[in-house]
Amino acid sequence: MNGFVDQFSQGLQWWAEFVSRLSIRRDRAPLDSVGRMFEFVSTRSALITQKKLYGYLKERIGLRYAAAMEDDPFARSVDIAKMEVFAASLSDMTIYAVVQIDRRAPLPDGERHALALACYASGMRDNAGEAPDRSAVARWTDEFRGRLEGVNWKNLAAGASPFTESPKALVRWAPIADEHKRYDREIVENSIRFAWNEVIQDYTRRLDAEAVIRDWEGREPA
Repeated sequence: MNGFVDQFSQGLQWWAEFVSRLSIRRDRAPLDSVGRMFEFVSTRSALITQKKLYGYLKERIGLRYAAAMEDDPFARSVDIAKMEVFAASLSDMTIYAVVQIDRRAPLPDGERHALALACYASGMRDNAGEAPDRSAVARWTDEFRGRLEGVNWKNLAAGASPFTESPKALVRWAPIADEHKRYDREIVENSIRFAWNEVIQDYTRRLDAEAVIRDWEGREPA
C-alpha cells in the first residue's frame, strides 16, 4: 500500500478520538460551562464533517471506493476537504450555539462576538494538528471574523438558520468530479442540513445558558 494508508489511518484516528470524546457525554450531562459548550460545538462539528464527507464519497464512488483510497492525490484531496468542511461546520455550529445562549440569556453585541470567537478558536485548537499549515487556521479564523461582522442576530433568534456554510463547503471541497456535483448538489446539501437536526436538538435540550454565561463572565480575559 502507498502513503495513503497512513493518511487515511490518521483520518480514522481523528474520527475515533471524537467518538471517544462523545462517549464521555453519554450521561447527557447539562452543558453548564463554557468548556462543555465549546467541547460540544467542536466534537459535533467534527462528527457531522466525518459522517457526511466520507458518506458522500463512499456513496458516489461506490465499488471503486477501495481503489480510490489507495491513490495519493485523492488522499491529499480528502485531507484538504476534511478540514475545509470542518471549518465551515464549526462556523455554523458556533453561531447556532451562541444564538441559543443569547435567546435565553441575552448578551450585548460585543459579548456575543467575543463568545463566538472564543468558541471557534477552541474548536480550531482541538484540531490544529489536522490543518495543512498554520496559515489555514488563520484564514479560517479571519473568514469567521468576517462572517460575524455580517451576522443578523435578531433574524437568527427569530428562526433563521445559520447552517449555510457547511452545505456549500461539502459540495465544493469533496473530491468528486464537477459534472457529478451538479446532479448531487441539492441532495448533498439537504443531507448535511438534515444531519444537523439531531445535534441541535441535543444542544438545546442540554444547554444551561445562564450557567454558561455565569462561567463566561467569571473567566479571566484571554
